[in-house]
Amino acid sequence: MPKIKTHRGAAKRFRATGGGRLKRSKAYHRHIFTKKRPKRKRHLRQATLVDKTNMKSLERLLPYI
Repeated sequence: MPKIKTHRGAAKRFRATGGGRLKRSKAYHRHIFTKKRPKRKRHLRQATLVDKTNMKSLERLLPYI
């Protein structure tokens, strides 16, 4: 059985937690901050976990994480 290649784009965007879940950063925190309230920008800084509905497809992209 050959090795499976890791999807490099996905590997740069997700990190594994100790419990085996995947951690991701939130969207909409790159530019156009003038229209976003400070509370919204503050919450966008925090990382969050990947939803369980997306885990199956990410396990295919990241077989060794």
